[in-house]
Amino acid sequence: MDLIINLVYIVAAISFVVGLKMMSKPSAARLGNFISALGMLSAVVVTLFSKGIVDYQWIALGLLIGTVIGIFAARLVAMTKMPEMVALFNGFGGIASLLVGWAVFHYSLGAGAQSLDSLQTVTIVLSVIIGGVTFTGSLVAFLKLSEIIGGSPVLFPGQHIVNGLLLAGMAGSGVWFGLEIAGMIPLVFALPAGYVPFLTVVLLSFIYGVLFVIPIGGADMPVVISLLNSFSGLAACAAGFVIQNNILIVSGALVGASGIILTNIMCKAMNRSISNVLFSGFGSSSVAHGKAAEGTVQPISVEDAYLILEAAGSVVFVPGYGLAVAQAQHVTRELGELLEQNGADVSYAIHPVAGRMPGHMNVLLAEANVPYDQLVEMEAINTQMPTVDVCIVVGANDVVNPAAHEDETSPIYGMPIINADQARTVFVLKRSMATGFAGITNPLFFRKNTRMLFGDAKATIQSLVSEFKGS
Repeated sequence: MDLIINLVYIVAAISFVVGLKMMSKPSAARLGNFISALGMLSAVVVTLFSKGIVDYQWIALGLLIGTVIGIFAARLVAMTKMPEMVALFNGFGGIASLLVGWAVFHYSLGAGAQSLDSLQTVTIVLSVIIGGVTFTGSLVAFLKLSEIIGGSPVLFPGQHIVNGLLLAGMAGSGVWFGLEIAGMIPLVFALPAGYVPFLTVVLLSFIYGVLFVIPIGGADMPVVISLLNSFSGLAACAAGFVIQNNILIVSGALVGASGIILTNIMCKAMNRSISNVLFSGFGSSSVAHGKAAEGTVQPISVEDAYLILEAAGSVVFVPGYGLAVAQAQHVTRELGELLEQNGADVSYAIHPVAGRMPGHMNVLLAEANVPYDQLVEMEAINTQMPTVDVCIVVGANDVVNPAAHEDETSPIYGMPIINADQARTVFVLKRSMATGFAGITNPLFFRKNTRMLFGDAKATIQSLVSEFKGS
């Protein structure tokens, strides 16, 4: 039986790696996700059959509840709420790892606390710390993304000192926990050995998770989502050591490593370090500066925009979070198809940090059945942009802001952007002249080749579609 279990674990681990590789391409991402999920299902099934202590009634109940939640989440959560759902699921992964560590510790008391070896003691503390930070940090990210609380950074004097004290407190409580478990120090309270320091670690990790995320503004949410995803993987890996399960260690390590790699990619796409993201409070009034953009905006009517598009030989859409808010992905794809029928070459420029989670625009456009080969990465589209007749910016702001390479005083200076300003004509679809997540003005709006199409993006694009169909 052990041989079969280990063979299934090996196959599952391979499926995780293959699935991750396939997710690097939009055309294969869905199949890669299915392969990884199938591998995890097989690992869970053989694990349940290998453990005689499992109560299958509770397993069946959990499976039923999880299935119902998963179906509702997949079917009912709008694409605009996908970042919030990802943040929440990261938090669930964190709290699951914490509870696994807690369960192992609690049940060890029946056999005497000394039944825990040194490795289990250390990994229990790690699973609790990482899981607790991931849980409350993800909840704060969820609340920020849902706009239940403000998305701006929350800063206060001595914040770094408080965070340092919390880290020291968790480390100290972890040592206290280990010493009590080993019987090397007397009990301070009338509770089983290790319980007081254990609960202290739990409490401090929850507090630290909140304080870890509240200083981070909306502009950095893609990085936060990636980092918390990595934390959830590391917590699972620690939980795997706690229960001595190889496949949980492997899967957790893969998620943790891929999350760190993705976080690094997100940081490079913003020309910032991870420490700058976590500790700078980017987006607050104290750091959002730069030269004020000056000039006169040039609005354009839908009718005049149609005439320009009708004559265009090449059109590039640059989607941003405003596209998701307006639920304009389907009409955008429809307009793209009409432009193609009119003889235009159509593509969609994807910035790595557009939206509020990694891959947000890819997911949004895939949901609208935009062909994968029309999704073009930033580096590739920038080489073509000077030859583009019309660039349509739909709800994007900071990722097309020329201040990133023109204004050395701007907080986004040096950040790679989509060079929409180099197109022959630029249409910017916005509700107003409000700033983006970074809180800075965009000089693109005042360029001679830019025309502003004010209003709801979905309604505006629908009007352009109507113009094409009525012509």
